[in-house]
Amino acid sequence: MTTADHLAAIDLLRARGFDGGQDHHLAELATSEDFWEDDGTRRPVVEDQYEAERDGLGALLTARWGEPRELDLWPVLERSMEGEPIPEPWSTLSCHTPDLRLWRADGLWIGLGVSQWDKELPFQLLAVLTTVDPPTEV
Repeated sequence: MTTADHLAAIDLLRARGFDGGQDHHLAELATSEDFWEDDGTRRPVVEDQYEAERDGLGALLTARWGEPRELDLWPVLERSMEGEPIPEPWSTLSCHTPDLRLWRADGLWIGLGVSQWDKELPFQLLAVLTTVDPPTEV
C-alpha cells in the first residue's frame, strides 16, 4: 500500500465512527514478512523501513492536525503487569508497540505505531483511532 492508501484507510475509519459499544478501531496498514529464517541482517532493515513509513505518514498527519504527542507504551505495559487496569486499546497495544505518535482531532485520538509481537514475527504499521484517552503518566 502507498502512503495515499494509508491516509485513505485512516479517513475511512474516521468516517465510519463507532457503534455497538465499540470505542476504537485498530488497523494494520502494512505487514512485513516474518524473520524465522533471518540471519539477523534483514530484521533491522525492515524495522527501519517501517519506522520511515510511520514517520512519512506522520508528517502528513502533522500537516493536518499539528505536532503529535509521543506516547511511550513501555510504562503502560509495566503498570498493566503490576495489576493496574488499563483500558483498551492501550493495554493490548502496550504488549507489542513500544510507542505511538498521537494526534487529537474531532474528538478522536489517532495514533500511528510500529508493532512487533516477537523478534521472529512480522512488523506491522498500525493505526489506532479511539475515543478513549491515553493513560496518564504517573
